[in-house]
Amino acid sequence: MIIAIDGPAAAGKSTIARRLGEELGLFFLDTGAMYRSVASEVLRRGVDPMDASMVTQLAQELDLRFDDGGRIWIDGRAGEAEIRSHEVDGIVSIVAANPGVRAAIVPKQKLVAENKGGVVAEGRDTTTVVFPGAEFRFYLNAGAAVRARRRAIQSGTPEREAEIRAGLEERDRIDSTREDSPLCHAAGVQMIETDGLDAEGVVRALLDLVRGGAGS
Repeated sequence: MIIAIDGPAAAGKSTIARRLGEELGLFFLDTGAMYRSVASEVLRRGVDPMDASMVTQLAQELDLRFDDGGRIWIDGRAGEAEIRSHEVDGIVSIVAANPGVRAAIVPKQKLVAENKGGVVAEGRDTTTVVFPGAEFRFYLNAGAAVRARRRAIQSGTPEREAEIRAGLEERDRIDSTREDSPLCHAAGVQMIETDGLDAEGVVRALLDLVRGGAGS
């Protein structure tokens, strides 16, 4: 079984997808971690993120693997800490908008699902490009103010809420207007509004839909 979950940055996709996978016994595939890994390597190697050719070559060459806990490894080293940095936040949308990078990463994502025999995958084009034929497709949505508040609390920096919101809105703009695989709520994908729900409430709602057979 493949369950695909899309939505804007900080909509709670990773938390929801991970918990849903635990409930259903499916591997959690964080597709965004793969683009973050490329962005992290761009910074580590001093590559210009706007150099499409160099960044594409890097994406093609990187060995990206997930351990059993869903944590990513980059060329054999643990990558989770470095891919969540503020610096990576600043360039990941630019890197992910590169068509060559997406062409290199999407097959890697599909291979993970094939090798695992099914996944709960979250990202920004999982319902439309990576797994358009998934048994269940969901779009998690929340307003920018709510998402900024959640991220500020999660990071322990409530004083940065306004800054975080501005960054999220810019990422939304880039992700939804890029030419290749833009973020969008596609026809047939079930919209889940999460503004008034906590993580457990969203997980319960999705479990009800999956167990009830309400697929896309």
